[in-house]
Amino acid sequence: MAEVALTIGGNEYHVACADGEEAHLRNMAAMIDTRVVQVEQSVGQMNATRQLLYASLWLADEVNSAAPQPAAAATTADTAVHEAALTRLAERLEALASALEA
Repeated sequence: MAEVALTIGGNEYHVACADGEEAHLRNMAAMIDTRVVQVEQSVGQMNATRQLLYASLWLADEVNSAAPQPAAAATTADTAVHEAALTRLAERLEALASALEA
């Protein structure tokens, strides 16, 4: 198992990954770092946890927008399920960001 040092938002994180996955992990970290910088430029200074949260939500929104859109007949229940999933995702991202910050 390999360990990679990633710099995101000016903070260094050491993350384990499978051998051979180092470059992929660095590329993903670079994407997150780009969003962290953009968040900071648009919103202003905030702590690392919030930076990671907003950057993660931004990336999740991009992934969601790129996904095939549901048929126009989507029900309110479908919308509620998606909103609940996004809320859980945001909570998990904030917990992860807090753990990384610690």
